[in-house]
Amino acid sequence: MNLDFQKMGGLIPAIIQDYLTKDVLMLGFVNEESYKKTLETGTVWFWSRTRNKLWNKGETSGNFQKVKKILIDCDQDTILILVEQIGGITCHTGNKTCFFNEI
Repeated sequence: MNLDFQKMGGLIPAIIQDYLTKDVLMLGFVNEESYKKTLETGTVWFWSRTRNKLWNKGETSGNFQKVKKILIDCDQDTILILVEQIGGITCHTGNKTCFFNEI
């Protein structure tokens, strides 16, 4: 199954979920190159829109995301990546998940 990178201007959303707890850890964006690197290395790679470059989640913090399963949505323009969160921290704030602010 092929992802439709062109539909979203070259980037598609990647929802990152803990494969055991099913907690949603974060949302990032991948381009074709970062998606291929994720498949090749078994750790999650994103395209940083602010730094305008590829980045491997955990490269500076050590909190890598080891890929367990990748699912593609019905329109082939969003992916769900189930991961083992190495180090237990996802968010740059030090939280387990980026979704901790309740409204």
